[in-house]
Amino acid sequence: MRRGGDALGTKAVSLLSRWLAAFCLPFAGVTGISANEFRTPSISAIRVEWRAALDQLRTEISSQPAITSRFTFAGRARLPTGDPRAPPALVQLNAINSPMFTGIGNSPVPVLLPFDTAAYLDAEARGTRHPAVSRYQADFRPVDVFHAGPSGYDAVFSLEPDDGPSRTFARPVEVQITGSVLVYDLADPLGGKGQPVRTLAAQFPDIRRFIREGYVRYAFTRFGVPYVVSIQCLDSAPRPRRLACREAYPVAERFLKALRIAGGQPARPRFDIPSGIAERPAAASADFTYRPSGDIIARSGARRRGGHADLAVYSQIRFPLERAPVLVSSQQFGTRKSGDRIGVYPWRDNFCEARSFQVGQCAAGFGHQGQDIRPAPCPPNSGAESACHPRKQAVVAVRDGVVIRSLKQQAATLQINTGNEHIRFRYMHMNPSAMDADGVLNGRRLAEGEKFGVVSNYLDFPNGTSYHLHFDVQVFTRDGWIWVNPYTTLIASYERLIRGRGREIGTQPPAVAAVAHALPQNILRQVAR
Repeated sequence: MRRGGDALGTKAVSLLSRWLAAFCLPFAGVTGISANEFRTPSISAIRVEWRAALDQLRTEISSQPAITSRFTFAGRARLPTGDPRAPPALVQLNAINSPMFTGIGNSPVPVLLPFDTAAYLDAEARGTRHPAVSRYQADFRPVDVFHAGPSGYDAVFSLEPDDGPSRTFARPVEVQITGSVLVYDLADPLGGKGQPVRTLAAQFPDIRRFIREGYVRYAFTRFGVPYVVSIQCLDSAPRPRRLACREAYPVAERFLKALRIAGGQPARPRFDIPSGIAERPAAASADFTYRPSGDIIARSGARRRGGHADLAVYSQIRFPLERAPVLVSSQQFGTRKSGDRIGVYPWRDNFCEARSFQVGQCAAGFGHQGQDIRPAPCPPNSGAESACHPRKQAVVAVRDGVVIRSLKQQAATLQINTGNEHIRFRYMHMNPSAMDADGVLNGRRLAEGEKFGVVSNYLDFPNGTSYHLHFDVQVFTRDGWIWVNPYTTLIASYERLIRGRGREIGTQPPAVAAVAHALPQNILRQVAR
């Protein structure tokens, strides 16, 4: 009887554990209380229609009959779908364009750029090639950033004010394009929206235009691949220092009309990447504690809405500051003690705090976009030049990647492109003069853990904010680059830095607590095991 009773009890406990998990998880999204189980993101892989890309390339090259003999479209051009060998025409195209777009053949998707290879080669053959490459790319300057890798490619081009339509904005306009074989699966109520663009419908039948998270975006599918062209802008009246989205429209459409196939080559078929349990240290930290994801300070959210609970560890990164301890918490709300570890732990999410920035993952549609990180406070009576001062704290690359940053900008973005992720990390409030002097500029490659700056207090000018690092994460979707909550990613990376697993602190939702109180204590003790 006892064995049968134990078996029945074990079965009951197992069923109860599953029921409790199913019951509690919905409350995690509402209150920020998590099941304390971090997960990797779910990513969909795209199958590329290379035959259609080759047909398009043949059409583009044939526009200049004098250079068609330089390309071979026979033979491997008819390889079965999924064959990783590159057709000769693509090998030839990559060789021609690689001096201008380094590594273009690394892209597993057709590289669309505003560069007319046929016109460029024809002018070269006739001895009339113009020395300025911008002449062959709709007057856009030589590429600022081009980065191709196993997941796709990213490029940034600029248009000088004098080369574009009349605008109030008097600085170069930066245009970004991404084509990716990997698409992150987000719970995204805003995803897939937009309006058609009639002037581009013949070239891109499914193109849609929309303003999202501070960018006007043009999303379309070509050869089965999602591409997004975007320009940072404000949905407002034109201003001298801020580009209005209505001023960005003609620049983006000029860019889109000029797109041609510039390179890329087939890779082996890719497969979807399912979500799984994220790796974390087994040993417990002696003091690191954190509040749940989504648990922002009361009334600190835009329109007094709550936070966004997100248990995804979007990448296995190195922590962005060189050393511990550090504090992740609000810069604008609440107070903190200083002088000891009480001022460092527990951490608190501030992704959806009230700001004027659009953040689709936040309930109010506005938020902070990232997390504020501060080094530990200096001990009492320490000197102003003490090594613990925030301006002495090194900022490091979280992964091997390529920098996206123009001169004088206080923000630097690190672009990551590997076989299983296409992701960006942005660092803000750093000293722009120091980064300019150190060459932390477009195209610079950084190695994981490499120091490239220190914690500072720049906004648009020195002392524009407190000493801290703003850190955020974007992943690629069919709507382009979308802000996601980096809080859980930072927790997991910090645990690796200190070699100890943190402890989540917080209270249970009232409904869960009431159910737990009604259960027999011996059952609860077994479930807790």
